Order: sequence, then C-alpha cells, then structure tokens
Amino acid sequence: MSADSEFSDSVTANISRLRQDAALKSQSMNWLVASAERRYSYNFRWMGRPIIQYPQDMIAMQEILWEVRPDLVIETGIAHGGSLVYYASLCQLIGHGEVLGVDIDIRPHNRKAIEAHPMASRIRMLEGSSIERSMIERVQAEAAGKRVLVVLDSNHTHAHVLAELQAYAPLVSVGSYCVVYDTVVEDMPPDAFPARPWGVGDNPKTAVHEFLAGDGRFEIDRDIEAKIQITVAPDGYLKRIR
Repeated sequence: MSADSEFSDSVTANISRLRQDAALKSQSMNWLVASAERRYSYNFRWMGRPIIQYPQDMIAMQEILWEVRPDLVIETGIAHGGSLVYYASLCQLIGHGEVLGVDIDIRPHNRKAIEAHPMASRIRMLEGSSIERSMIERVQAEAAGKRVLVVLDSNHTHAHVLAELQAYAPLVSVGSYCVVYDTVVEDMPPDAFPARPWGVGDNPKTAVHEFLAGDGRFEIDRDIEAKIQITVAPDGYLKRIR
C-alpha cells in the first residue's frame, strides 16, 4: 500500500468516527455560536480582500475545487470580494477555471478593488438580483457547456435561497457541488439576527430541505461536515449525484 493510500484510508476511518461523535459536534456548535457573537469571521482576509468566512469552510472549498476542477465557479453574493479572489486564486494554482460573481449591489469601492486585484483576470461580476429572470438567463448562458460549481451566499431568507437553488442548482455538473452558506442560521439562538429578515424557521437550511425534498439529483455530503466540524454550512454541502 502506498503512503497516499494509507493516508486516505486513515482519513476515511477518522471521518467515519467523527460522524458518530455527538459530543464533539455539540462542542463545535457551542464554539461556533460563541464565536459568531464575537464576529469571528470578520477577522480574515484573502490576498488582501476581506473574506468573511470561517477557515474550516475555506479548507473544505479548497478540497472541493481541487477535486472538481470546475471551468466556472458561480457565486451569488460578493460583499468585499474575498471569496471571489479566493476561488480565483485556487483556479490560478490549478491552472484552470474562472469565477463569476452576482450581487444586487456591487459597491463602487469593492468593484474597483476587485478589478485591480492580481486575480482579476479570472473574475467577472454581474450586478443585479440573482433571482431575476434576466440574470438567471445571463448566468445560464455563461454556464452552458461548462463544468460548474455553485456557491449561494447572498440574501439568506428561505424564499430567496429556494429561488436560487431552483435557478442555479441545475447548472451544477454531476460530481460537483452546490454549496449553500449560512444554513447554520437555523441552529443559532432565536434572537441571533434581530436586524435581519431571516432567522430560525426562515433561512438557507429550511430552503435546502424543501429543495431536496423535491429534487433527487443532490445529496448532503455529510463527510465534509464531519471532517471540518465547525461550519456555517451544515446540510449545505450539496453534491450532485445524478
């Protein structure tokens, strides 16, 4: 057995144990809640741009991009552009792929910084609502004939995320992923988002469950969650299996 095979077998066995470790999962969730209250995810930049993600999810996305090697990464929700730059830099290292960002409001200073970034040649941005028919058609045209990975990270209400899933999940290639961020909202304290239109019972996770109930092409990748433990996307790593 090669060293790589031995390592892979060890990881697989460890993930299997972690999937059954309810105590660790509970501790991880407690830490995530406490860290979210302290704006932990706002501490990080990627190649100079604020990314507003947990490092564990960034590692998971790195593994996914290496495995899938997409022609196109579609992300809804741009903010400061850190995630766009992150995915573009991974594409640069792999030597293949580009990133398409969609946001209803791309602030001028963020657009300027992203367009001036060393990774800009692999990034394109579209401004407008991700669930408007005209935008969906533009993105569909961009994705035609390509191996696609989708990341949903914009408006986190149930209705909006469900509409995004219905529009963009079908673009995902078999073996690739539709990653839905901030499904963790459902698991947070009920008063965690007082100034937001989403919360417990109305959030990305409830949208994911409704979507999966009517679409048999995707399944939740539980191994990713078990491996990284701390994630803002529980039930949100959706792998297209057919």
